[in-house]
Amino acid sequence: MIAINQYIKDFSILFKTLPEVKPWDLTKDLPAILLNMIAELDSDYAIKDNIAIHKTAVIERSAVIKAPAVIGENCFVGGNAYLRGGVYLASSVTVGTSCEIKSSIICANSAIAHFNFIGDSIIGHQVNFEAGSITANHHNDRSDKRIFVFYNASVLETDSQKFGSLVGDYSKIGANAVLSPGTLLLPNTIVRRLELVEQVL
Repeated sequence: MIAINQYIKDFSILFKTLPEVKPWDLTKDLPAILLNMIAELDSDYAIKDNIAIHKTAVIERSAVIKAPAVIGENCFVGGNAYLRGGVYLASSVTVGTSCEIKSSIICANSAIAHFNFIGDSIIGHQVNFEAGSITANHHNDRSDKRIFVFYNASVLETDSQKFGSLVGDYSKIGANAVLSPGTLLLPNTIVRRLELVEQVL
């Protein structure tokens, strides 16, 4: 079993979930989880139509946020960003111009620069995605769309056709790099610019 806390410090405390929850199940169930979370938020959040935005967050006018979503303290969401499918941004997260975030959790002090796609993924603390880097979440390149994860020299089936990445704290993803579906990155991983991270055993 993959322990998210191995990748993201105190994740089970931060997100009030159990450490044995499978990452791909968490992203799949994220919309329902966020609806429950929104119901318990305090007056520090402006809440409308199941979108909760902390009063210190800055959302540029042309950004599009679809419910459910939780945007935390001191976050910044840039122009033409598109958040959909259940998105959770912890405190001081930056989502730059023209990024798309779908069914994902981004932990505190992480930055998604601009022109990025983060899909069905869990991103740790103080992670930086340079411009154009993405987490691919679907196997468009093969007839068998099932996503498998390689973990501790074992192959785990996710029973899902949509899962991106679990990215550990302090990792750095270079410009125009691609994380293939099912990527697991331990904390402090550096992915070079233009690199393709494939899941191979």
